[in-house]
Amino acid sequence: MTSAPWFPGSSGEDTPEETLAALRRTDPVGLAQHLGDLAFLLQGLASDPAELFTTEGRARREFSDLLGEIQASRGALDSLEARAVIALQETTRRERWEQARDDAAHEDAATPSRSRIEKEADGSTVTDISLITRRSPHMAGRTLASARRLVETFPRIMSALAAGQIGGDAAYAVADASAVLEPDLAREVDRILGERLPELDGAGTRRWRDAVATVAGELDPEGAALRHRRARRDRHVTMTPGQHGMATLTARLSALDAQQIHRRLSREAERRRAAGDRSGHSAVMADALVDAVLRPEEGAPPVTLEVGVIITDRSLFSPEAGDVAHLEGYGAVPAEAVREQLLACTTPPAEGERDPFGPDGEAVRVTLRRLYAHPTADELIAMDAASRPFPPAMRRFLSRRDTTCRGPFCNAQIRQYDHIVPVSRGGPTSLDNGQGACAHCNKKEQLAARVERVENPALPGHRVRWTGHSGAARETGPTPLRGPSGRSGSSGRGGASGREGSSGPDGTSGLEGLSGPDVTSGLEGLSGRAESSDQGAASDRGAASGRADEPGGGPDDGPSGEQRRL
Repeated sequence: MTSAPWFPGSSGEDTPEETLAALRRTDPVGLAQHLGDLAFLLQGLASDPAELFTTEGRARREFSDLLGEIQASRGALDSLEARAVIALQETTRRERWEQARDDAAHEDAATPSRSRIEKEADGSTVTDISLITRRSPHMAGRTLASARRLVETFPRIMSALAAGQIGGDAAYAVADASAVLEPDLAREVDRILGERLPELDGAGTRRWRDAVATVAGELDPEGAALRHRRARRDRHVTMTPGQHGMATLTARLSALDAQQIHRRLSREAERRRAAGDRSGHSAVMADALVDAVLRPEEGAPPVTLEVGVIITDRSLFSPEAGDVAHLEGYGAVPAEAVREQLLACTTPPAEGERDPFGPDGEAVRVTLRRLYAHPTADELIAMDAASRPFPPAMRRFLSRRDTTCRGPFCNAQIRQYDHIVPVSRGGPTSLDNGQGACAHCNKKEQLAARVERVENPALPGHRVRWTGHSGAARETGPTPLRGPSGRSGSSGRGGASGREGSSGPDGTSGLEGLSGPDVTSGLEGLSGRAESSDQGAASDRGAASGRADEPGGGPDDGPSGEQRRL
């Protein structure tokens, strides 16, 4: 422990404001001494709290307030850590460069290149971060890279982190998702996300990454397509040895291919469990993968399943448009990632050409549906049903509107469909009263004090407020189909506005005559032998009508993990 001198105020009293001003005038050594004193106190309390956490006679509010202050302190420390990491990097670079100049007697011809010196210095910095923070060298390197992006190009996200408006997980998720962006584009993303902080208050890390992809795709559609093509070249399969005779097999694929494979395995797992397999859903999925790769069945019939893609008609047929696509159960993807395959799916082969989907191609070719977006909130809208369970068409609609579980900060995929106001209390089976949820968040009546639909004039759309028993409240909303620039009619840098009467190749006449920012097209059942030709309902803008008798089911993907810190 170090003992730092205290800072008396001008009035002779130590007010928080005067102490803060004095700390700003000190140096890193002085701040480290004060943090050392604080660490001594916290470590002492953590190792021996004595009667501090005795619950007898104490109100629940005391501990919830304490937890809130701990969280606020963690955000401030995360922000300070990012700045300290970058200061350590820059200081190490400067010292190494000065040492190299001294060794070369300040002769330019004998001095190594500055880039080489800085690269070696960064290696030392990563090692120091790894040893100090107890992170692996790989994670220390990612922390350094993400911290530099936060400090240099995301001032609004850094301010929100320091103020406790977002968590460290979200801030580092934004920095990681922005790794491929040019600095100027990243600063513009930071500006837009800073304006959307209230809307993203309850967002998990997955939603934050999706927001970065959506905004960047709109601002720079050409760059989004280029980044996708570069990333696609990096597809690969790896195997990581595990413990107890197990290993992890990882495949880096296009989002569309990966989502279809996952959906196919999930449907097969459901079939096997219905036939009597008592293993867990994920375990049966793993068995199905092994059987498909190592023990394929000869002459297996085509499998019918559906993967939803939400994409505007402009992006589908006009590569220069800036609207991103949304893949059901995944989130935002560049339109480039799905456009070529969708056009192939919607276009019958010319006479004499081989159908890529085989003899069943005509039966399983992709189905186009018209879906309409809310004019201001830019989310899909709505239909009602008289039945208590959500019918298949409404489950599909909820999946595409909500993308992931609507629980605050939850990154899990949608597995169930929840009545916000329970049916037992008179809640209707409608899209306005419905939301996609994971199995955990669907227990909201037990988990939260109150969950309710709210109207927020500042944030139009389908907003749901979750209030905990401590009184803490967070609002969640669906993933917008486009970012603010798209909603205002701009298609971003290099983009084009909607065209009247846009139409595609043969087989896509259902999109003829659609135009403007309010029209979104749903494309379903992609790639041969894994397709659906279901006919679906479409709901018009502002209407509460539509059929609820559509065949097919909702998504069946399990929750996905998230990473604490990069």
